[in-house]
Amino acid sequence: MLGIGNKINLNSGTKLTIITDIKHAFSKANIVEKIIYINVFLFLVTVLLSKYIINWFALPANFDDFLHKPWTLVSYVFIHQGLFHILSNLLVLYYLGNLFLDFYTKKQFLNCYFSGGIFGGIVFLGYYYFIDKTEAFPLAGASAAVTAIFMAIATKIPRYAIQLRFIGSVELWVMAAIWVILSILQIANPEKGSAIAHLSGAIFGFVYAKQSENGIDIGKWFENMVDFFANAFKTNKKGPLKTVYKSGKKSTSEEVSKTKQRKINDILDKISKSGYESLSQEEKDFLFRSGKE
Repeated sequence: MLGIGNKINLNSGTKLTIITDIKHAFSKANIVEKIIYINVFLFLVTVLLSKYIINWFALPANFDDFLHKPWTLVSYVFIHQGLFHILSNLLVLYYLGNLFLDFYTKKQFLNCYFSGGIFGGIVFLGYYYFIDKTEAFPLAGASAAVTAIFMAIATKIPRYAIQLRFIGSVELWVMAAIWVILSILQIANPEKGSAIAHLSGAIFGFVYAKQSENGIDIGKWFENMVDFFANAFKTNKKGPLKTVYKSGKKSTSEEVSKTKQRKINDILDKISKSGYESLSQEEKDFLFRSGKE
């Protein structure tokens, strides 16, 4: 028969196992899945501390309030109030975000996602500052960021078909068009701020994909900003000076990276000419693995 002490130890052990499992799952997840995990965690926090979280982390419609809480231009992307709101966003993000990684890098995903969300927030603020000066609810949710990813991949491979249960095969451009039309219809509502942010994210995603075809990453500024702050807070450990001898040959890792990028470019060219289904299983697997790195 178990004593009280044994029961306490079992409970503590179970809790530690759950925490360990969560940490392990998070460490093994790709960038899309990590963002989903963070959103789910913060949604649970928001349910418990709704008033506080919305007040301090949702994006206010009033520009003066925003100046006192500038971090909300980014934090609002992680705040969801309703169960349907977060489910719809994260389901779309999971399927289309992972598809995005088949054609773009992890850094490009982050650049498009956060830049799209920030652009949506800026347009939201601009609308209520210059056009509609009435009071409005603060903006919360990842819809603008998710829509940017949605539109970017739909622009990249518009004829790519997704099998939907009870519906059948639907091409991405059709799904994207329906998504945009629904956002346009929401503008008729008194609280049109979220719809404006969604459409802004859609515009950003479309432009992002078009510019990336020319080798331009319009979200690169976000990556540079993150690198700047990461380097600024990084602890500089000074060690003894070492003499460095430069080699006339390029490093093996650099050569491998360039070879890999050439192969990715060849596969993308094949997709643009003949469609995704023209790829061999080996090419599909290679593209999938590259997107996860």
